[in-house]
Amino acid sequence: MTEIIDLSVTLSHGGYLRNMPQIVYQHHEETPGIYAGAYGIRPEDFPDGKYCAIETVTLTTHSTTHLDAPWHFYPTSEGKLAKTIDQVPLGWCYGDGVVLDFHHKKKGEGISAVEVQKALGEIGYRLKPFDIVLIRTDVYKHYAEPGYEYMHPGMTREATLWLIDQGIKVMGIDAWGWDRPHDVMVSELKAGKKESFWESHYLGKEKEYCHMERMANLDKIPVPFGFKVAAFPIKIEGVGAGWVRAVAILE
Repeated sequence: MTEIIDLSVTLSHGGYLRNMPQIVYQHHEETPGIYAGAYGIRPEDFPDGKYCAIETVTLTTHSTTHLDAPWHFYPTSEGKLAKTIDQVPLGWCYGDGVVLDFHHKKKGEGISAVEVQKALGEIGYRLKPFDIVLIRTDVYKHYAEPGYEYMHPGMTREATLWLIDQGIKVMGIDAWGWDRPHDVMVSELKAGKKESFWESHYLGKEKEYCHMERMANLDKIPVPFGFKVAAFPIKIEGVGAGWVRAVAILE
């Protein structure tokens, strides 16, 4: 038996977050009047006066569960033109998954390399290149609630760098962002601590990697490793991120 666990949030209309999707629904009863003329027929020619349901969605590439490509972080990575989402190798997006549990960490706290190493030691796992590392915070349970984007702990530059140095190309978090919340970073920036401002994002200039944000259900994966992760991004030309229907696959 194969069990598939959905690691993505639902793309829905409106909400409290910035840049939430807008969805215009055209229902079965409406579309005959919209498309009949284009087909050269009458609305009543459609069976039961109904045609297909069609929706128009307006959103950013960072709305809902998504994968950030190197291009999002900086125009260059490791001295070369950074990869856009359509250039990210699909082999990076499918591999052995590892969940590290940091749901005890509080809002605004940073997750260090030492803490990542300790979490790996506690589950008895040694990373190998192209593993997909998932950071569990449980903040996804508050998705689209007021203040969701400020609730999570975040990965520090040193922790992200350590993962990259182990050969990790794709990593993800079940929270608004991979770094600490932007209100914390902006406060520190204004206080003169410039080096911590989007420290993991800007690391992408030096080291090539991708991270997923706004994942869900990492707490529902029953084992910390021994499963596959599939997180293929939508292929959009020349952009810095793409939506993913990320899943965990357990045999």
